[in-house]
Amino acid sequence: MSVEELNARDRAAVASLWTEVGLTRPWNSPLEDFDRALNGATSTVLGLRNDDELIGTVMVGHDGHRGWVYYLAVVPTHQGQGLGKELMKDAEDWLRGRGVVKVQLMVRHSNEAVAGFYQRLGYNDDEVRVLSRWLIDNGRQEVSFNGDQFP
Repeated sequence: MSVEELNARDRAAVASLWTEVGLTRPWNSPLEDFDRALNGATSTVLGLRNDDELIGTVMVGHDGHRGWVYYLAVVPTHQGQGLGKELMKDAEDWLRGRGVVKVQLMVRHSNEAVAGFYQRLGYNDDEVRVLSRWLIDNGRQEVSFNGDQFP
């Protein structure tokens, strides 16, 4: 098995894996997210291959200080074998090699199993609130709060 930076030829297989393991959301195109990562100067998608078969991915990027990890995915038939841990190590090494001093990731509150996985790897809940705002029309219904519109 080997981990390598992926390229445009891997686009469909990556999006398929992310969909298969439930990482996608209707308002985020996995194909567009993959393209953004590959086209960014400070981001990439790493892939784990068993021979020619793509069996795992992790998207990684940074802002010069903090690194971010997204889309950690392992094909279901290969889960529970330490491959997610290996991909996280490779993502951390990729960031460390670029002088990044801290890595962060987001886990939905409802995803306790995944939170437990990251805690076993030494990640802590920093008890911070993540706020966001869409800069494009993503098709999600807006919600009104005190006269202001929020997604």
